[in-house]
Amino acid sequence: MSPAAPVGVVIAGAAGRMGRMLVSLARANPALRVVGALEAAGHPGLGADAGRTAGGGDLGVPIAAEMPEAPAGTVLIDFTAPGPTLDHVRAAADLGWGAVVGTTGFTREEEHAIDSLGDRIPLLRAANMSVGVTVLLDVAREVAARLGESFDVEISEIHHRLKKDSPSGTALALGRAVAAGRGVVLEERAVYGREGLVGERPAGEIGVLALRGGDVIGDHTVHFFGTGERIELTHRAQSREAFAAGALRAAAWISGRPPGRYSMRDVLSAA
Repeated sequence: MSPAAPVGVVIAGAAGRMGRMLVSLARANPALRVVGALEAAGHPGLGADAGRTAGGGDLGVPIAAEMPEAPAGTVLIDFTAPGPTLDHVRAAADLGWGAVVGTTGFTREEEHAIDSLGDRIPLLRAANMSVGVTVLLDVAREVAARLGESFDVEISEIHHRLKKDSPSGTALALGRAVAAGRGVVLEERAVYGREGLVGERPAGEIGVLALRGGDVIGDHTVHFFGTGERIELTHRAQSREAFAAGALRAAAWISGRPPGRYSMRDVLSAA
């Protein structure tokens, strides 16, 4: 039996830090082929070869502001920003592509709009594409369910000074996992930082604290505080490669699947 043809991927934000990493890893993956690279209109990187921009040899794929011509089964990978991502995924849906979205910071309206496109195409959206965080979400939910509200929960996250949204999408995903384990809704229990005379900490509260500084890729810890003991579940990203590798794995997996909304848990379950 002949080997399957590589999955074509179109990488949004190809001149940015994550985009360059995605291009670099994709070109080294025999299951994938970079067929398009996107940047915003007016970006200085437009017209440059995506491979050279990523620090390697030419790929023959110029960075463009418009979607390239590519067949159904192609997969868009987007880690850019909420507005552009939504535009890109809408265009991908019109072209019959799949989409893997790692962008965070969406409003509820934007989340609804982008998730609704899963009725038309295979769509995978995750706050964090790393394999480790995908597993951590399940572990946090299980620990929260077992401990109940006898343990206080605080979630802390640290990111580089350039990160725009706060708290991080991963911290919110962890908060939702904890809340689900307890059978509650995060938005009804969350406290985002504290200041002033706030009084005693009520039972059932889920605290979320964001720190920003330096060039930290991303650290997340779920703290379970009991009486005389505590449990800490921590994930530290040492390189953006963890996110890029997960996104590329998701792209190879989602291509050709029926329309629907998928998660990194689905990708790992198929391994």
